[in-house]
Amino acid sequence: MEMIDRDLLSIQETRMLISKAKKAQEIYKNFSQEQVDAVVTAMAKAVEKEAVRLAKMANEETGFGRWEDKVIKNKFASNVVYDHIINTKTVGIIKDDKENKVMDVAVPVGVVAGLIPSTNPTSTTIYKTLISLKAGNGIVVSPHPNAKNCIIETAKILNEAAIKAGAPEGLIGCITIPSLEGTNELMKNRDTSLILATGGEAMVHAAYSSGTPAIGVGPGNGPAFIEKTADVKLAVKRILDSKTFDNGVICASEQSIVVEESMKETVIAELKAQGAYFLNAEESDKLGKFILRPNGTMNPQIVGKDVKTLAKLANLESVPSSARVLISEQCTVGKDNPYSREKLTTILAFYTVKSVDEALELSSKILMNEGKGHTFCIHTNDEEIVKKFALKIPVSRMLVNTPGALGGIGGSTGLVPALTLGCGAIGGSATSANVGPLDLIDIKKVTYGLRELEDIKGTAAAATTACTEIPEEYLEMIINKVVEKLASSLK
Repeated sequence: MEMIDRDLLSIQETRMLISKAKKAQEIYKNFSQEQVDAVVTAMAKAVEKEAVRLAKMANEETGFGRWEDKVIKNKFASNVVYDHIINTKTVGIIKDDKENKVMDVAVPVGVVAGLIPSTNPTSTTIYKTLISLKAGNGIVVSPHPNAKNCIIETAKILNEAAIKAGAPEGLIGCITIPSLEGTNELMKNRDTSLILATGGEAMVHAAYSSGTPAIGVGPGNGPAFIEKTADVKLAVKRILDSKTFDNGVICASEQSIVVEESMKETVIAELKAQGAYFLNAEESDKLGKFILRPNGTMNPQIVGKDVKTLAKLANLESVPSSARVLISEQCTVGKDNPYSREKLTTILAFYTVKSVDEALELSSKILMNEGKGHTFCIHTNDEEIVKKFALKIPVSRMLVNTPGALGGIGGSTGLVPALTLGCGAIGGSATSANVGPLDLIDIKKVTYGLRELEDIKGTAAAATTACTEIPEEYLEMIINKVVEKLASSLK
């Protein structure tokens, strides 16, 4: 009975939060751009001051990653995301095309359901709340149960700052009794306008199956191809910087390295020089048993762990204390090969291919196994190879000569700074973009007439005449050609 009561309490709390957010948003949607920006600015400043405390809370509660790196992510959300969105026009007429006589009018969607993962709990809460309110919406946050305290605290800071800046009470809500039933109520409630889902594949699928419009992102499983024209030392540095950042919990981080045979020994030597430890067959087998659970999902025990912890879990006694990542040489790709799948921790697979074409084929196979539509990294100084991969690789973001984790979220690249990375239709997502406030508004089109019916008829008639007025000599030539082809085919 206790569990049933808790579920009912969670559902009831969720309904109340949605109701309050809807009423508050009815007021907030009438705010001017200046008023909205004042609220967003106040929130960003408030959480930036608490970046360290929130990072430590997240690290202690989840056991994932490194608190020092979580500080950077919190500041990324409160500073970098803020700087990118603050001057974006999101209220009223946001575009006026005088030539074509079309105006774009921003319309907030209403109440956003912000589903927050345990891997990036505080930074994702900051990010989703900032972009939701910048777009004129309210938000109800659904915390992952394993990170509820740090998420609730983050939402509290944001809420208090917003209210002090003039936002109506209830605009930001956070479920304090998280449950599957409560989250389902949030997603399916008729007053929820849009779901912003970041998390596991099952949760994202549930968001899209809820009947409510949703923006969700699937798993990342990005390969990193080091092509023979690359600066190997720099490429390895970038990959290891990315994979060890917050112990690999960002979904855009590299999951495997692909090299050509001619580069294999050089790359392996550089990886070892920079702190990578290559597992032998027995060690790979031992560790592989910890990567996936019997149901085929990633084992939470390995998520965001450093090499020392992973070695202890798998009883790998030969791993030196100085090792930064664990690497397993692989030659197969499939659901039953844990190294060929997403590993949000300090583990990489290593593949060798014979050619660039084979690298493209293998990288695509890895992505289609898991991570399709997400992210791919390439290290090369050959622009033609960049174009070759760009035309074929099944991802929404292809990162060139940059760390995957930081490049994918727009930290080290010119992409929109975001912690929700769309995977496009191929990855089951409603968008291929790094999600920003303009993805959380509807755009009303106001357009003036440019032509009358007579003008349209005249244009169509002119086009028809142009198509039918073929000179007689051309018609005769076409007929002769057809006759010739028919005659030759009958011989």
